[in-house]
Amino acid sequence: MSKQASEEFEEDTVSRVQLALRVSDLEGSIRFYRSLFGVEPAKRRPGYANFAITEPPLKLVLLEGEADRPTVMDHLGVEVESTDEVDDATERLSRLGLFTQVEDDTTCCYARQDKVWVHGPGNEPWEVYTVKEDSQDFGTNGIITTMPDEATSTTGGEAGEASTCCGATASRSLDQASGEAPA
Repeated sequence: MSKQASEEFEEDTVSRVQLALRVSDLEGSIRFYRSLFGVEPAKRRPGYANFAITEPPLKLVLLEGEADRPTVMDHLGVEVESTDEVDDATERLSRLGLFTQVEDDTTCCYARQDKVWVHGPGNEPWEVYTVKEDSQDFGTNGIITTMPDEATSTTGGEAGEASTCCGATASRSLDQASGEAPA
């Protein structure tokens, strides 16, 4: 895609895949991804940076983790343009039988957002979200810490207490999040 076409794409749509990584060296990671993608971070805050990459369409989120730990995936997402698109995704995912957790008007990752969370078959957390406005606060809402047993759950409901925004529970398994030993 040409640079002009990439810029037009960015203006026409906000929809892109999100990859959130928990990194031990935030500054080193920012330098690396700046070099890799040839763009500056779109947002920087204490312990946080994100890149809004046009080509390929990607929102790369870096969350500061524990020192001397390898980088791990925190969560995945799809950034969309509007709350209506989040609502449409919620309805579609619920109809498919997936358990969803809706978070309206939540503050997470220095932004006020509407979102819905689901978990993939490997228990990987996915969010479909829209950013309503910037925030000076990191946030205290975020991914759910418990989900019902798939065999007995109803879809489209909410469960458990929310952890801190994009917290460590994002990469924990269902069994770990609910306090049970893995099978």
